[in-house]
Amino acid sequence: MSNKMHIKMTVNGKAEEFLAEPRELLIYTLRERLNVTGPHIGCETSHCGACTVTLNGKSVKACTLFVAQADGAELTTIEGLGTPDSLHVLQEAFREHHGLQCGYCTPGMITRASKLLEENPTPTEEEVRFGMAGNMCRCTGYQNIVKSILAAAAEMNAAKEAAQ
Repeated sequence: MSNKMHIKMTVNGKAEEFLAEPRELLIYTLRERLNVTGPHIGCETSHCGACTVTLNGKSVKACTLFVAQADGAELTTIEGLGTPDSLHVLQEAFREHHGLQCGYCTPGMITRASKLLEENPTPTEEEVRFGMAGNMCRCTGYQNIVKSILAAAAEMNAAKEAAQ
């Protein structure tokens, strides 16, 4: 008798169905089973945020969730935000404003920042720092990360105003 569970989820707009142990961590499901390697395994304690994804509209740490908790869910990772040919505004801002160093934390940072800007399209520097507090970067002093997020917010708001 198998302990495996039938799991269905949508990852970056693509329907996925598979059998998995209910206690399998979501980060391993994404990386090893579904080959979605943007979210990284950093600390496995939820402190670093390298594994941040959006699950049913909320930022979550994929290293602390079981795949069973994501059954039926809609999930977005860095791969669902942009493509190499058409970067998301945040990806472009991180590149332009040097919001990354080694890049290990960047997918989680950008995924969290996209949700932050959805929740608060015009954040202050303090609100960005508070909203990103669950994501750590060991290479930068965060100033360029904050600058990147604020620049993306300004660009997104300008585009929204121009469309009206």
